Amino acid sequence: MRNSPLSPEAQALINATGLSRRNLMRGLLAGAGMVATGGALAACGTKPAKKNEAEKAACVGADASSSEKKLSWSNWPLYIDVDANDDKKRPSLDAFTQKTGIAVTYTEDVNDNNEFFGKVRNQLQACQSIDRDIMVLTDWMASRVVNLGWVQPFDPAKVPNFTKNLLSTLKNRPWDKDTTHAAPWQSGLTGIAYNGAVTGEVRSIDELLTRPDLKGKVAVLSEMRDTLGLVLLSLGKDPANFTDADFDAAVEKVKKAVDSGQIRKFTGNDYKEDLAKGDIAACVAWSGDVIQLAAQEGSKVTWVTPEDGLIVWSDNMLIPAPATHKANAEQLIDYYYDPMIAAQVAATVNYICPVQGAQQAMEKVNPDLATNPLIFPDAATLAKTHSFRALSEEEDKKYAAKFEAVSGA
Repeated sequence: MRNSPLSPEAQALINATGLSRRNLMRGLLAGAGMVATGGALAACGTKPAKKNEAEKAACVGADASSSEKKLSWSNWPLYIDVDANDDKKRPSLDAFTQKTGIAVTYTEDVNDNNEFFGKVRNQLQACQSIDRDIMVLTDWMASRVVNLGWVQPFDPAKVPNFTKNLLSTLKNRPWDKDTTHAAPWQSGLTGIAYNGAVTGEVRSIDELLTRPDLKGKVAVLSEMRDTLGLVLLSLGKDPANFTDADFDAAVEKVKKAVDSGQIRKFTGNDYKEDLAKGDIAACVAWSGDVIQLAAQEGSKVTWVTPEDGLIVWSDNMLIPAPATHKANAEQLIDYYYDPMIAAQVAATVNYICPVQGAQQAMEKVNPDLATNPLIFPDAATLAKTHSFRALSEEEDKKYAAKFEAVSGA
């Protein structure tokens, strides 16, 4: 179950297109993630058992931070600031080491949530080290490992910047009610984008899936939680609290759009190029992509907040239970919740910055980005955001199979 590095073909695609980390990996691995949910996870061992409080305490690694000034951090590719003249240098991380004396081994090996889970689950289940002090996982997978008792909580006294500066909308999430287990690294939105050169404004998912002038010119994402999250909202259902019947109704709504020819295809990151060229007129889209497209000279791609709401997601920093450098990890988490450091990262990765005060700091880092609503959404936008609820492995397998039957992913 070991992860593979980016292939030469994948790296070439990054170099040629400037794709973001999330878009490339989602596009390349969406199908693999579906397979992993149903097959690879089962092959990695028995169903993981939730640890009780005593078992959680017994799993916590002895903290060697006072004598070992180091930590190991697993993150997604292309998800941190880099030097403009040398993409192997990470200025904020270098500055952290200079400030604290803590050497960071930074590895871009979280290429897919399911794949990473499959790689570390046996060790975490057995309270064995995974040689990482921080791992970055998306909400739904982060909630799973938190619920299983496989991560250490933060000491609030050791992360004052995090406690003070985390956006209020990301606090007290249902699976981390005391906000002590997961620190959002970056967040993003799923909504609608359209090309104004080939169509008029598209205001809702209902329009996207039924409007006659869009027939055969629509793309939706092959990521189940993104597409069906928006469709659930269009049905008046809460993606954070839905039933099997609600899910089936959402799948049926998508199926009708497929059968009628309204939906041209299910996509990963490749919708970006099709939308820019006008080969598709409108689609379900990720906020980071739209920032990139809107910045292109002559681009008429426009972002839309659907009338029924947006899907919001976050990738979260977590400290594995067996980690042996907790205090060092807490220093790093707190460091990245300094608004100036957070703005420095956001200026490179172009996703929603989870840190209060970073928008003001961005005025000094890159003033053009300080007013970008897809990096710093206003209160009205945030009020329209919804999260897709955490699924058990059984639910994930069942729902993925139903969605796959429609999408062909």
